[in-house]
Amino acid sequence: MSEALLTERTPRVAAARKLLRRAARVDARRFLVEGVRPVHEALAWAEEGSGRLYDLFLTDAVADRDPALEDRARALDVRVARVTDKAAAGLSDTVTPQGVAAVCSTVTVGLEQALGDAPRLVTVLVGVADPGNAGTVIRTSDAAGADAVVLAGDAVDPHNGKCVRSTMGSLFHVALAVDRDVDAVVAALRDRGLTLLAAAGDGETVLDAGADALLARPTAWLFGSEARGLDERTAAAADHRVRVPIHGRAESLNLATAAAVCLYASARAQR
Repeated sequence: MSEALLTERTPRVAAARKLLRRAARVDARRFLVEGVRPVHEALAWAEEGSGRLYDLFLTDAVADRDPALEDRARALDVRVARVTDKAAAGLSDTVTPQGVAAVCSTVTVGLEQALGDAPRLVTVLVGVADPGNAGTVIRTSDAAGADAVVLAGDAVDPHNGKCVRSTMGSLFHVALAVDRDVDAVVAALRDRGLTLLAAAGDGETVLDAGADALLARPTAWLFGSEARGLDERTAAAADHRVRVPIHGRAESLNLATAAAVCLYASARAQR
């Protein structure tokens, strides 16, 4: 082992490790991205001028296997450091860390900026607390061509490690906003002429071919928490309450699956 390798006690590594906590991320306006593919996506995001990387930490094994990581980072004047396996593990909250992590500026923007002037498809997660589900919906929104994702109310921090990993880099591709004021989010969506669709298991509108005319409009989908769905007040603010038909005996779909069905139905109708 080279003496040049940084350890878990090195101040730079220790400072980065603090970003595993939400309070530290908020204070620093930075977060950790872990994994080869997500770090490459973060580098592309920085190359486009959309954000900044401050540090890249990687093990010898990762550096030897994928030398482009160091090359791209150095071209952006990112501080690059080889670290021990133990130090790399300390920068991860997974059981099997990949041996590479980057410190990035946070990706979220203000609500008005995220929505832009004329969005056609927006995903709104209201009070969604599970980071894995939130990250998967962000990834699906990116794949479906959504213009923005908004985490409204008491929702998970999208910079949470599990959420970041679940997006597989998509949080660098789609405009992302966080706003605790659900009423303000609804008002901003209406100001842009979006039709508000609330995903609800008992919705009066069925998501089938007959809904295509509705889905073809510029739309914001409202999805509620995993346990309780949308609260009554938010659901009542929507223009339509829409349900995904269940043809078998399953009681319901989980959030990520229901969101995928709804978003792709809108993407198909709008195209």
